Amino acid sequence: MNEEQRQAYWRANKALIRNLLIVWALVSIIFSILLAKPLNNIPFFGVPLGFWMAQQGSIYVFVILVFIYAIQMEKLDQEYNSDRRD
Repeated sequence: MNEEQRQAYWRANKALIRNLLIVWALVSIIFSILLAKPLNNIPFFGVPLGFWMAQQGSIYVFVILVFIYAIQMEKLDQEYNSDRRD
């Protein structure tokens, strides 16, 4: 990979990480903490949604984010023909 491709690769990598961290922050801070009381007015599987998001929903989202990151990084590596030894 030449220097220009390397910079483009890392820009795309940082953009992916930034976007996933935004989702993580929204779920963990906004939905699970700040909006817990309003969300508790919505029943979800027999429990208040705010409680469910804080206890279970955020964990599911975090696991999904890990898989999304792995899949997207594999695509990014293939797109830039990245050799992991670089």
